Amino acid sequence: MKRTMKKHWIAGAFLTGIAGLAWAQDAPFGTEDDAAYAARLWAVMDEMNLVGEGMIRAFPYDGVAPHGMMLETFYTSATVDGHSGDLLVKRNYGPEGVTSDAVLQDPDKHLGAVTVMFRRESGYDADNQDWFWVKYLPDGSLDKNPKGMRLAGRVAKGADAGCIACHSGEADYVFTSDHIGMMK
Repeated sequence: MKRTMKKHWIAGAFLTGIAGLAWAQDAPFGTEDDAAYAARLWAVMDEMNLVGEGMIRAFPYDGVAPHGMMLETFYTSATVDGHSGDLLVKRNYGPEGVTSDAVLQDPDKHLGAVTVMFRRESGYDADNQDWFWVKYLPDGSLDKNPKGMRLAGRVAKGADAGCIACHSGEADYVFTSDHIGMMK
């Protein structure tokens, strides 16, 4: 009897380990492919002067967490790997209490992150209107969540909190409605 229980325990532990490995390989975001795609997207945004040296600027407006206390948002389209899609770029400024004047005087000092939504090819993530989500640090490297996962791809898909969960209640996952009519 004890031998049978031990075999079942070992088999259960083995299957749990395999399931854990499969989940890690099928992580919903932060994979090597997500990081590589995010790097290509950053390069496109840099060419468009939306990020990096010489980026175009807009007048910052009041924001809220998790994005920043002051924001700049750009709505456009871009082409990555031959696919053209809607692109939303949000520059996130802080810390709490920062003013638009302070951001205008020294934007690089106050830039905390750049959060982006890019509509990928049909079928990328049909459940969430094919949005690719990414949070960059000001230098273009990927930000990470507290567990060390890179914030790129289907960020927090299926979770109760995070990019997709927060935006899913909005039309086309976009909070603003005055966006140049480019969204589907």
